[in-house]
Amino acid sequence: MISNRATELLGGARGSKLVHPNDHVNLGQSSNDVIPTAIHIAAGELIQQQLIPALTGLQTSLTRKAKAFDRIVKIGRTHLQDATPVRLGQEFGGYARQITLGIQRVKQAQAALSEVALGGTAVGTGLNCHPKFSAKVLALISKETGCTFLEATNHFEAQSAQDSLVEASGALKTLAVSLMKIANDIRFLGSGPRAGLGELSLPENEPGSSIMPGKVNPVICEATMMVAAQVMGNDAAVAFAGTQGNFQLNVMMPVMAYNLFQSIELLSTVSPNFAIKCVDGITANEARCKSLIEQSLAMCTALAPEIGYDAAAKLAKEAYKSGKTVRQVATEQKVLSEKRLTELLDPWRMTEPGGPVGSAGG
Repeated sequence: MISNRATELLGGARGSKLVHPNDHVNLGQSSNDVIPTAIHIAAGELIQQQLIPALTGLQTSLTRKAKAFDRIVKIGRTHLQDATPVRLGQEFGGYARQITLGIQRVKQAQAALSEVALGGTAVGTGLNCHPKFSAKVLALISKETGCTFLEATNHFEAQSAQDSLVEASGALKTLAVSLMKIANDIRFLGSGPRAGLGELSLPENEPGSSIMPGKVNPVICEATMMVAAQVMGNDAAVAFAGTQGNFQLNVMMPVMAYNLFQSIELLSTVSPNFAIKCVDGITANEARCKSLIEQSLAMCTALAPEIGYDAAAKLAKEAYKSGKTVRQVATEQKVLSEKRLTELLDPWRMTEPGGPVGSAGG
C-alpha cells in the first residue's frame, strides 16, 4: 500500500513498483523490529498525551477535596469495623497520593518503552540495515511525537522478549488497583442515604431507580470499577503473552498491543469522568460523621494509655451492652475527671500523632 501510494505521488502507475515495497519501503527493516517499535511508540505517545494529563486532573480533584474536607473528623475503619477517628481530608489525601504514585509508575513505564527494537532487523543482528539508520529515524520520531525513543542497548533482548510491555501493563494494573480501591471506598462512604454509612453525598448523575424513587446509584464509581477490572484482566493476558518470547521472536505481540492500548485508552477516559462527574461533586455529611464517631466503641482506645487496656476494654463492652457511648459510661463510672475525659475523647486530637503513649489497636 505504501509502495503504491508513493509510486502514484511520483507520477507512476499503481502496481509498477516504481517505489518497490521491499527494496525501498522496507529498506533496512523487518517486521520483527518494526512492529515492536511501533507498539512502543504508540504506547509511549498515548501515555504522554492522554493518560498522564487524565491522571493529573484526577489527582488535582482529589487533592482539592482533601483540603476542603480536612476540618471534618469521621470514624476510621479497619477490618470493616469501627476504628479510631480520622479526618475525611486525610482519607482523600491518601487517595490523591495513590494517583500521584500511579503517575510516577506510568512515567517509569514510559521510560522503559523508550528503548525500541528498530535496527535489529530479522533476529536482532542488524543484517541489511545501515548502522546509522535507527538513530536517524528515532531522532525524527522523537521530534514528531514529543517523546524520547532510543535504539535498544541490546537488540536480542528487544526482539526476543517484550518485558517492557509487561512492565508497562503492570504499571497500568497497579493504577487500576488504586482506582478500584478509591471508587469502592467512595461508593461505600456514600451508601444509604439513611441505611448505609452516609458520610458522603455523591452527585446525582441520573434519575435513579425506575422502581424505587429517590434511589440514586453510584454509577460513576461503578463504571470506574469496571474499567479497573478490565485493565486487570488485560494485564493477565499481556503477562502470559510476554512469556512466549521463543528464541528470537515473540509472536504474541498483537494481543499484547491490543490489550495495552485498550488499558491506556480506558484509564485515560475513565479518570476525567470519575473526577468531573463524581469527585468534584462530592459533599460531606458532617452531622453523620460526628454522630458515628460518638457512637463508636473505638473511642475507648484514647483512654487506654491512662486507665490501662483492660479497663478501657471493659468500658467498651459495657457501652456496647448498655447501648450508651464510651463517653457516657466513662463519665458515669468517673474513671477520670470530666476535664481529662473531654481532652482524651476529643476526636480531632485523635487524628494527629502524639498524646499519651499506649497500645494503638489494630
